[in-house]
Amino acid sequence: MVLIGIQSTTLAVTAAITGVVLVAAALIIAWLIAPRSYTKKKGEPYECGMPTRGDSMAQFHVGYYLFAILFLMFDVETVFLFPWATICKELAASALLAVGTFLVILVLGLAYAWKKGALEWK
Repeated sequence: MVLIGIQSTTLAVTAAITGVVLVAAALIIAWLIAPRSYTKKKGEPYECGMPTRGDSMAQFHVGYYLFAILFLMFDVETVFLFPWATICKELAASALLAVGTFLVILVLGLAYAWKKGALEWK
């Protein structure tokens, strides 16, 4: 396929090489001009500027993770629905059925999570 007088593969290879070269150049320049000041104090771990007391690894309740996954699930739902909503008038009835099926599956997932108590803080 020819795109504006340039072969597609030539364009893809040129873009890839240009991308790799620009990223490598940025990393090398940053490494060369970065200030270097290594002290023992900089190597110490800290949390919010305060010295840690005891074990710094703490376990979190699984409810936080479940809530985050549910949030991501419904956030991604809106990402999928927005493009569909912008061209809603141009789509046929089959597309409306597909989005309806998508929403029914998500609502069933929400009902299941609600029934299992994933949305309750204990």
